Amino acid sequence: MSLPIRNVAIIAHVDHGKTTLVDALLKQSGAFREGEAIIDCVMDSNDLERERGITILSKNTAVKYKSTLINIVDTPGHADFGGEVERVLGMVEGCLLIVDANEGPMPQTRFVLKKALEKGLRPIVVINKIDREFADPHVAVSKVLDLFIELGADDDQCDFPYIFASGMAGFAKETLEEEGIDMKPLFESILHHVSPPVGNPEKPLQLQVTTLDYSEYLGRIVIGKIHNGTITSGQQAALIAEDGSITKSKITKLLGFDGLKRVELQTSSAGNIVAVSGFANANIGETITCPNEPLALPMIKVDEPTLQMTFCVNDSPFVGQEGKLVTTRQVRDRLMRELETNVALRVQEDPESPDRFAVSGRGELHLGILIETMRREGYEFQVTQPQVIYREINGQKCEPYECLVIDVPEDAVGGCIERLGQRRAEMVDMQVSGGGRSQLEFTVPARGLIGFRGDFMRATRGAGIMNHSFLDYRPVAGEISARRNGVLISFEEGVATEYSLKNAEDRGIFFIKPGTKVYKGMIIGENNRPQDLELNVCKSKQLTNMRAAGADDIVQLQAPVEMSLERALEYIGSDEMLEVTPESIRLRKMNKKFAKR
Repeated sequence: MSLPIRNVAIIAHVDHGKTTLVDALLKQSGAFREGEAIIDCVMDSNDLERERGITILSKNTAVKYKSTLINIVDTPGHADFGGEVERVLGMVEGCLLIVDANEGPMPQTRFVLKKALEKGLRPIVVINKIDREFADPHVAVSKVLDLFIELGADDDQCDFPYIFASGMAGFAKETLEEEGIDMKPLFESILHHVSPPVGNPEKPLQLQVTTLDYSEYLGRIVIGKIHNGTITSGQQAALIAEDGSITKSKITKLLGFDGLKRVELQTSSAGNIVAVSGFANANIGETITCPNEPLALPMIKVDEPTLQMTFCVNDSPFVGQEGKLVTTRQVRDRLMRELETNVALRVQEDPESPDRFAVSGRGELHLGILIETMRREGYEFQVTQPQVIYREINGQKCEPYECLVIDVPEDAVGGCIERLGQRRAEMVDMQVSGGGRSQLEFTVPARGLIGFRGDFMRATRGAGIMNHSFLDYRPVAGEISARRNGVLISFEEGVATEYSLKNAEDRGIFFIKPGTKVYKGMIIGENNRPQDLELNVCKSKQLTNMRAAGADDIVQLQAPVEMSLERALEYIGSDEMLEVTPESIRLRKMNKKFAKR
């Protein structure tokens, strides 16, 4: 007899402790054997997730509590990965909404919660990090209720259950007065408030593909919830594609979830979340069904991309020196492969230039993660400045708007409001968040945020925190002049010398250090003036019979500005490109006079 099932998603804003809370649930459910080495944030499976401390890909795990199988789906907290969120919410009957007791609901909380309410889910609110300084759990609950009402939640959804917790300390409790011991109150809340999955095991099989995975031994693996019927390893089944075509195949392997492991199953019935192999061409949203009575489930609707940039083959003088995968075919194949699992991404080939691809995504972070992943895999390519995607709605040209929340020191509030005002932002709310800081909320055109992070960090002396998520499309706000000084450009190929960089220090700030290889047209720094300036940074000090080149005092250079991938994407202008290789990130001009000859 199969176990009773509960399917829950865990949704939250970035850094509100979602993955840490899942760690505590796994540890206290007995998912790990005694003495097993356990790393923190076990659900963050790839290097990028661990480095950045964010969830990028939705993941499945399962725990057993009181003879009930609880399938848990850890979802991304960033709106740029909303494609992941929208897919997995269709698999669950309930969700845990994690909110920081100090910060309260943040932009991505709003984004993911809106998706959950639209699905008709009744979230269990978990006020996390109650042991933090300046934490005010009851105020956080009030803010969550305000957000529910603002998003149009019905009376039943507004009467949400809530739990106080600390994922790091590993406890949950129903009231602040009682002592926190373990996660039992949260487990009990899931059993009590999350309804069992609806589905009839006697009906024909219907399993909707929500996540794709790959194994060298099994090939493509599809993960999804069984909406109706029973699935058995080795049985014949049919795949109904998006265009309505039907392909028959055999279920070669059926897997379930137990802790972080996948376990082989012989059979499973309606309500469970399983992984299936045997359908090499299955895609997100398609239905695996009974071949005798094929019935398709509604396709999953994912919000369209809002930002686009051009990927093109690297044509710089240094092409092929650091990366192995540099050809048009290799870049095209990699982008097409990404489309199979990244449902929020769009790729279009340029008919006039076969080595250029228009890649559209949900935001700079969404596209930045793709670029970083590709360069780590050995690809070498170039990208242009991100551009917003306009739409025509009711005959009017519209652009994407973002909800922006900034947390800044009080002495930086005026400067931030002024800078955002120049970018057509409108302030919606302002609150004192404690500790000499203020929290401000704005609505701002998405193009107004391109290149804003560097300006924001300067205005707050590095002490500001900014988060934003897609809001909606609104009429175009008008011209936005993102003021930026000109750039310093190398006008010859060679190696930058300490002597030349020291002599040019009064021209601006540099992005390179002595010993860096440069080429004609490469951007090496930012000018102090509005116009671009070409420099020779490869010139060395001449030897004479009167003095030696190293006879002077040791040269003291200003520290160069480190250009990370995200910072470089925000910095480049419309006539500039970013050269991305496994070892380097270089900014360059795309002007013809600097093109490779």
